[in-house]
Amino acid sequence: MSIEQNTPHPGASGAVKPRVAIVFGGRSSEHGVSVSTAASVFAAIDRTKYEVLPVGITHEGRWALVQEPSGISLAAGNVPDVEQIAESAEGQLALPGYPAVREVLWSEPGATPKALGEVDVVLPLLHGPWGEDGTLQGLLELSGVPYVGSGVLASAVGMDKEYTKRLLESNGLYVGEYTVIRPRDWEGEAGRAAARERVAALGLPVFVKPCRAGSSIGITKVKDLADLDGAIEEARRHDPKVIVERGVAGREIECGVLDTPEGPKASLPAEVLVGGDFEFYDFEAKYVDSSEVQIPAALTEAETAEIRRQALIAFEALSCEGLARVDFFLLEDGRWMVNEINTMPGFTPISAYPKMWEATGLPYAELIDRLLTAALSRSTGLR
Repeated sequence: MSIEQNTPHPGASGAVKPRVAIVFGGRSSEHGVSVSTAASVFAAIDRTKYEVLPVGITHEGRWALVQEPSGISLAAGNVPDVEQIAESAEGQLALPGYPAVREVLWSEPGATPKALGEVDVVLPLLHGPWGEDGTLQGLLELSGVPYVGSGVLASAVGMDKEYTKRLLESNGLYVGEYTVIRPRDWEGEAGRAAARERVAALGLPVFVKPCRAGSSIGITKVKDLADLDGAIEEARRHDPKVIVERGVAGREIECGVLDTPEGPKASLPAEVLVGGDFEFYDFEAKYVDSSEVQIPAALTEAETAEIRRQALIAFEALSCEGLARVDFFLLEDGRWMVNEINTMPGFTPISAYPKMWEATGLPYAELIDRLLTAALSRSTGLR
């Protein structure tokens, strides 16, 4: 795709099609998941309704003009990267910082910047920090460019597992027992000893997680306190703030939420069935080893109604917009425990969110169209 081709053109009706900048990649450890998500969306988006501009963000944070990531997917030994499909090794894309102008600029060292035309809406398919956590949303708010998904606050809170739990608990949802190990807690031996005591008080096993990461990256199940320090260090490779959650016995159930003109709606739920040698739904089980996701989950009518009700409460508690996936455990005593909320869930071919909506009667391409239509009708700024 050459730079000159990136100009709006009339659709079949003669009207200019909305131009969608699909932004993916990013600086987080979920870079490869984002590229794979983008490949699925590019394959499904309706080109008779939308013009697309692929924008990749490299691991270093460079906004690059890229080829469409067609056919790219995660596989064992193959994690896709934006640099593989970048049009230039040094060129950079830039959004305006002025809401009255939505024109994207392309610049290369020693060359005059080129205008690539205006962007009507951004579809941010970034996962993790520097994309899903309110940072990109804040940039788009400053630029006055509409975008799919939650705003700054909901994105930031949804990325931080501690504050997600605080808000959900304040809205009457059960979140389970946990403790947070902040960077300063791990700086000296006294702080480390206190952190170990808090974890021991939870009981074993526990799950040690980066507090602001996703895709099950950096998570360790700890069954012996002798392994705790190593698990914390592994989580800290992805985030200096660590959350430790008490392990629970139960079924892992997910539910999708979609904003509609009539208000948020909840999908049929899905159940994650982790097989093989995996003890939990980690990165390999989720994206590489094809753990089974059963849709709809084998629940009673009452259980299905209750998880959908609680998913909507979680969505509203964080002031989410557009879409979210809410993850639960159905405990052995019949209680529902909210595990976390994802404000930009995965859209890969095996991702639960689009599959749940397809089972609910909304096909993949139509789901993308609904999200873009809603974003185009929503203003930026306070709302």
